[in-house]
Amino acid sequence: MPRKSKPGAEATIGSNPERNRSHNRRVVLDVVRQLGPVGRMEISRHAHLSTQAVSNIVDDLVADGLLIKTGRLRVGRGLPPIQFAVNPDGGMTAGVEIAADHISTLLVDIGGRVRSQRSVALLRNDPETVLPVIRQEIEKAQAGLKTPIPQLLGVGVVMPGPFNVEGMTSVGPTTLSGWFNFDATASIGRMLGLPITLENDATAAAVGERLHGAAKDLKNFCLVYFGQGLGLGIMIDGRPYRGANGNAGEMGHVLVEKQGRLCSCGQHGCLEAYASIHALTERLAAAGIRNVDYAHLEDLHREKHPVVEAWIREAAGYLAPQIAMLENLFDPEAIVIGGALPPGLLEDLTQAMQPLPLSVARRRNRNEARLIHGRTGRMTAALGAAALPLLETMTPRLDTAQAVHREQPYEEISLVG
Repeated sequence: MPRKSKPGAEATIGSNPERNRSHNRRVVLDVVRQLGPVGRMEISRHAHLSTQAVSNIVDDLVADGLLIKTGRLRVGRGLPPIQFAVNPDGGMTAGVEIAADHISTLLVDIGGRVRSQRSVALLRNDPETVLPVIRQEIEKAQAGLKTPIPQLLGVGVVMPGPFNVEGMTSVGPTTLSGWFNFDATASIGRMLGLPITLENDATAAAVGERLHGAAKDLKNFCLVYFGQGLGLGIMIDGRPYRGANGNAGEMGHVLVEKQGRLCSCGQHGCLEAYASIHALTERLAAAGIRNVDYAHLEDLHREKHPVVEAWIREAAGYLAPQIAMLENLFDPEAIVIGGALPPGLLEDLTQAMQPLPLSVARRRNRNEARLIHGRTGRMTAALGAAALPLLETMTPRLDTAQAVHREQPYEEISLVG
């Protein structure tokens, strides 16, 4: 798996004025995104920045095409203040999901609207094969836009983990081959000439559900993510939790059966060997049903094929205790389950897990379900990928704000975000 930069390294500020300026631009963009249309005085009040600082930043953002003027607000006497909003045509980000057997690509404008989406199958998933496909797919997605958008602000790239773990093979049907110690961020960045954000697919999927799906109203939740394998995205106080090396949430490689089935990671008895799309397609292949794609899997489930029905029962038996364990560990508002499973199959799997084992989630005053379905489907990881550079552009980091606070007067920092 590719190398990842040390968490927090990019957020170190010191007294570098240019980085402080970059942080304050994100602050202003975030305020306008949340409140717009909004005037300079209102931005200043919510961002805790001086009026002059806001005026300069807003002028820069308008010149860069990221903000637009929307007219004047009529309130009281005097000249009404000019209102500003995020310019949906001012820029976009690309989200690229590199899966074991395909690449999905999305273009999302800075207002959060999906402008283009594509998916292409992969026969090989090594870097030499994948990198040219990424460039081609982004170019094709841009060429297919009805209204061209001039700025591509960055690219989010997501792929299955784990990242750089000794003793775990990185070759297998649910993983990518040839990426161990390959610097994906630098290589893709050089190829595209753009900022690149690299992330685990399950973590990105949690971001996608938080921004676009079932977790819009949740700040603390876990996403059980079905790609070809099985992953876990963890959101704490509205922020993705990545761990020290980007490997938090490798739920698929929790051991659930001593000396059990061989997993693609090299261990025996991993959860992924029982409760994953790959585990299901292996069972179907053993029954003579090969090359099963999403539509075929939907048909087999609709027909109540005995192999699919047996997999649902087995997977539910292994998953239900893990759901309770996640509840005991993280005390989330809910567990979201989603990804590339067809909706009907996902619903039956969820039902087969009932009743869930006792955990801290079984509260007397609980109104919401413990386990809810994701709403963004097969594109959830790509949606999250596209959101990653958008978050880098528009959302201030807490640790950045704290670093700026140590170096600047109070009125020149933001407490937003």
